[in-house]
Amino acid sequence: ADPEPPVYGNFNPPPLSAQPAPLTAPPPPPRRRGRGWMVLSLVLMLVLFLVLAGDCLRFFHGLMGGSRAARSEQSLLMESIVEDNGAKEKFAIIDIQGIITGDLLDRGLDMVELVKDQLKAAAEDKEVRAVLLKVDSPGGEVMASDAISEAISRFQKTSRKPVIASFGSVAASGGYYVSAPCRWIVAHELTMTGSIGVIMHGYNYRGLLDKVGVRPVVFKSGPFKDMLRGDKSEEEILPEERRMTQALIDQTYNRFKEVVATGRHDYRDKSKNFGKPLVSDWVQYADGRILSGKEAFQYGFVDELGDFETAVERAKILTGTREANLIRYEMPFDLGSILRL
Repeated sequence: ADPEPPVYGNFNPPPLSAQPAPLTAPPPPPRRRGRGWMVLSLVLMLVLFLVLAGDCLRFFHGLMGGSRAARSEQSLLMESIVEDNGAKEKFAIIDIQGIITGDLLDRGLDMVELVKDQLKAAAEDKEVRAVLLKVDSPGGEVMASDAISEAISRFQKTSRKPVIASFGSVAASGGYYVSAPCRWIVAHELTMTGSIGVIMHGYNYRGLLDKVGVRPVVFKSGPFKDMLRGDKSEEEILPEERRMTQALIDQTYNRFKEVVATGRHDYRDKSKNFGKPLVSDWVQYADGRILSGKEAFQYGFVDELGDFETAVERAKILTGTREANLIRYEMPFDLGSILRL
């Protein structure tokens, strides 16, 4: 028999056993991709398609209608009802708000062309009996003010429909210029109006340049090519330059006074001397000063004190209308304007 293996002491080795596997969290399930981004993409593509389609239609409309059709949006003006009084007759509201300017507005129109197109729409609509000109403007550019004033005067002569001006908080300078030809002018007694005059304003910064050691170098074809240059020294401003600039201001101011006198006198002929006439010395109050509505009524620059409702009632009297709906001619909503921003 084989010998027993030797045993050293009482050591008994522990039985071998497998190590337990470490506990781990199960893998997360795969994320489901939502379809919101697909819907958003489709919506944006649809909007872009509509914008491009509208631009293409306007482009071909301009080609077929000539240059005027390409520029004018009068055919696209939409009539919106401001106040429905259940009447057949209508009074069209045209707003003159903010700075009067010839700068381009949205869709390639400027303020002058927009007012002209609104007047054209009112003239062509036989149900429109009068135009209510809502003015809330401190004035603006001479050319733009004169063009709107002339358009209002021409509208009244050709359509034989009166324009009644209603002054808001401010109707001064160019704001009064565009209103002078109106058949009737209504102002609140606290309206800031008047400011009949012309101003040309600038800065001369030659003193500042001299302090920092900067001297302008100018090459010009004639002695007056750099008129009104801001970096001229006092000695460089020629007396003839001052006279020519002042003559330009005086010419424009005389045009302003002519518009006021003609407009205020013409309405009296058409209204059979009904209303507020200009005082005999009205020119001394047309020196650029600001007038309240109450003072303007006292001197004959406005016909009546009141608010917009007063102007509506006056339009009824002048047109012999018992009731009328109030409307506006507005540009339709255009998604292209938003994307162009």
